[in-house]
Amino acid sequence: MRTIAFLLAAVTVQAASAGGSWPSANGGASSRRAATATRIDAETIARLHVRWRFRFPRGATAFGAITANPIVAGGTVYAQDSSSSVYALSAETGALRWRHRFAAPNDGPNGLAVVGDRVYTATDTTALALDAATGKLLWQRRLANRFEQFVAIAPIVDRGRVYYSTQGFPPGGRGALYALSTRTGRLVWRFQTILRPWPNPRAGGGGAWNPVSVDEHGDVYAGIANPSPWGGSKAFPNGSAFGGSTLFTDALVVLSGTTGRLLWHDQVTAHDVRDYDLQDSPVLATIGGRRLVFGAGKAGRVVAWDRSTRERIWSHAVGTHLHDLGPLPARPTTVCPGLLGGVLTPMAYAAGRLFVPVVELCSRESAVTTPSAFARSPAKGKGVLYSLQAGTGRIAWRRQLGSPPFACATVARDAVIVPLYDGRVLAFAARNGRTLWRTRLHDGINSCPAVANDLLVVAAGAPYPGIRHPAPELVAYGLG
Repeated sequence: MRTIAFLLAAVTVQAASAGGSWPSANGGASSRRAATATRIDAETIARLHVRWRFRFPRGATAFGAITANPIVAGGTVYAQDSSSSVYALSAETGALRWRHRFAAPNDGPNGLAVVGDRVYTATDTTALALDAATGKLLWQRRLANRFEQFVAIAPIVDRGRVYYSTQGFPPGGRGALYALSTRTGRLVWRFQTILRPWPNPRAGGGGAWNPVSVDEHGDVYAGIANPSPWGGSKAFPNGSAFGGSTLFTDALVVLSGTTGRLLWHDQVTAHDVRDYDLQDSPVLATIGGRRLVFGAGKAGRVVAWDRSTRERIWSHAVGTHLHDLGPLPARPTTVCPGLLGGVLTPMAYAAGRLFVPVVELCSRESAVTTPSAFARSPAKGKGVLYSLQAGTGRIAWRRQLGSPPFACATVARDAVIVPLYDGRVLAFAARNGRTLWRTRLHDGINSCPAVANDLLVVAAGAPYPGIRHPAPELVAYGLG
């Protein structure tokens, strides 16, 4: 009976993005970020109005009050703030049902998954499960340690397993992927995302930042982070502190969900000296009978693979590219995409198209320095939304965005929704990119939205400097 229950839970999560809920960060285990069973579409979206607002406490981290994707399940909206605290709100009124407080600052994206009567989440160090009705702690398991310094990933549940990742930072960090038992938190398997020990203790990296994806066979797809320190120093220029191709950084890795065994991998950026993570959740889709997976990240390139033959089908550069290949020069130069540029957050897929949010923000970099990712204010960036033909990578349309899209693209039937850093939320027609709707929240946005039934749920709490009276909030927009 337990096996049957686990399989039913797996089917629920896989199909949820087509149903009346949004139970995990990307809407479902295929990471398509598309809701089909909703009344929100290109014709109705202009009728959206604020149904309720919920205010968060200010502060938390330098990245803002909330970076996690809200979740909608069973008539409840769940959200996690940047202190790792979890809130359960009425989907109809926004009234607080319960709150489980933590004091564990997490820059994110962090987040939640809801399956059955449980909420799965994490603090900056520890995976845990809560009772969905009361918020009571059911189990917890510490993942962070000396070599795995941080947990910042939203979990994914499938076949009785819940998937997490740690990240590795210099000195010596080596991020890993984890499968835990949904019932007890027991370790099922662990996959080390850095194949060999670092040749120099100054190095670090690996792990995943965004949720893994799981296919119909239970195989796990993950996009892996970069090696660091990026750039370099006079003693160790151009990434010589980590050396070589540093598998499995900046790679797509595919694992057996049952055992964690590596099935195959493909490294998109070998010997990465520009912080070009392949960090976005892999998108799983079938086009013309062909099983595909799409990956993207800070390198500003979208890549398509055939899941059966494991071959690359196409690769397409998006956004501005300048001095983004090969070694860096000794003198500072402008690099595009920069340290906070490229496809920074997950894509969406619907009806044979990929919708790709791109951050246009360049950096000054060199072979002998490791600049801060915030050397240029994020507010100086712009953005572009691409619609790509998923079978070929060809551009169907693109739209310029006046502010960086530090949140995911999301599809409601045939409308593409993109929140922007300056607090605006825009919606475009999936077919031709025509602008359908716009609104503005009371704070900057770096949290991805959720769509369920007739609700669009968006969180705002990012420190955008152009907003005079910021107010971190979760806003539910409804129809009728």
